[in-house]
Amino acid sequence: MGLNKDQIKEIIPHREPFLLIDEVTELEEGKSATAKWTLTGDEYFFKGHFPGTPVLPGVLMLESIAQCGAVVILGMPENKGKIAYFAGADNVKWKRKVTPGDTLELHCELVKCRFGMAIAAGTATVNGELACSAEIKCMVQ
Repeated sequence: MGLNKDQIKEIIPHREPFLLIDEVTELEEGKSATAKWTLTGDEYFFKGHFPGTPVLPGVLMLESIAQCGAVVILGMPENKGKIAYFAGADNVKWKRKVTPGDTLELHCELVKCRFGMAIAAGTATVNGELACSAEIKCMVQ
């Protein structure tokens, strides 16, 4: 099951310029999601990170993984209308730089969700090459 940007906005509260996923290509309710974010070069952060050599800030790559995970978590019927607040990230590794024109393929798999706390394992790849991996944690309220 795929979701366009408007359908994503029905699940998670993020909005431009901080909605960092363009589409969800696969969604297995309560289990996992795969999403894409294509970087055009017109994004606001490229002007200052870094002038003449634009690179996606690693924290935004991590946030895009978290937003993919939020689609999984907030897409569950019991979490409809709630917000997932980022509560931590473990084992974060950045493996390659991401530049304008790249498309991040994001994948997040729910590891645990109980007592208002969720943990998910996520990756971001570009053309099949790992760019970032992390275990993300969030509080659902």
